[in-house]
Amino acid sequence: MTQFNPATGLADGSFGVGTYRVSGGAAFPGLVLANGSMVDLSNRYRDTHAILDDWEPALAWLADLAATGGDSDLRFADVECLPVLAHPNLLGAGSNYRQHVAEMMTHNKFNQQDRQPGENDAAFFARNLAEVDRRAREGMPFLWTGLHSSLSGANDDIVLPLIGQNPDWELELGVVVSGTGRYLSPEEAESLIAGYVIVNDLGTVDEFRRVDIKFGYDWISKHQPNFKPFGPFLVPRQFVDRDRIRIRLRLNGETMQDWPVTDMIFSPEQMLSYASERVRLMPGDLLITGSPPGNAGSHGGRWLKPGDVVESELEFLGRQCNRVVAEEAGGRSTRFGPFLTSW
Repeated sequence: MTQFNPATGLADGSFGVGTYRVSGGAAFPGLVLANGSMVDLSNRYRDTHAILDDWEPALAWLADLAATGGDSDLRFADVECLPVLAHPNLLGAGSNYRQHVAEMMTHNKFNQQDRQPGENDAAFFARNLAEVDRRAREGMPFLWTGLHSSLSGANDDIVLPLIGQNPDWELELGVVVSGTGRYLSPEEAESLIAGYVIVNDLGTVDEFRRVDIKFGYDWISKHQPNFKPFGPFLVPRQFVDRDRIRIRLRLNGETMQDWPVTDMIFSPEQMLSYASERVRLMPGDLLITGSPPGNAGSHGGRWLKPGDVVESELEFLGRQCNRVVAEEAGGRSTRFGPFLTSW
């Protein structure tokens, strides 16, 4: 049975790679061992992007270094966690958990016209679940692109912006790419996966749902500063049993999300294959794979507010802890708020 070290949340015998800083000093790429010891890698690699650019030889070197235990006084508990990668291309998946999508289809007010006369919630949910399964067989993933300016460290504050009343959490499994490619099969795409990481894909729901235009969504509002806690480290895929991962998020100690990643509609390999038909995959690309049931709207509109504490974890991938704070207004006002008019 896999043992997870309490110092890091890593499985014994595994390691993680990330970006760190000591006492406000310069950022450096670091190797994190399960027991909490660390090695500064900057003598060989300038940053984690350089490691991903050189992934296969870098991985072999990191494994040898981890086997020796390194030679450093650094400890994971003493460093500040920065985003694992500074400027990845960000690929985000939406509507990718079977249960969650069927729940949204059942309860979203915009879908009620699809309900048959006299159909109760249970029957409507069962029919929607069957539609989700049909999409898994015959359909395709839904992906959007994001901004690396929204990334923050695993323990940074979540800063609620001046606009938006419904800030939402969505804890997700992140996938980091180690190569480049176009028109890849899922099997070929799998070979490009360097490893896995935790990402919380926050958004202000009332800002990115638009009713003043017919297209419905304004995805830029999911990319406020600090809206993507990312890390604390990338764990190479050979150390991760993906089928055993559960996505767990607690708000002020109360469990909000607890769901297995095996409930994904499309696998990371399928999503990367789909993406490769539309963009060129590059080393360091970050795919976030969607969030399961339990986001804020599922809890009676229990949105984030200043003073909240969000604790997150995925097996094999460590933990995050984020305090929620309000953005300082600085005397500024905003011109554009939520659009409430409709067609």
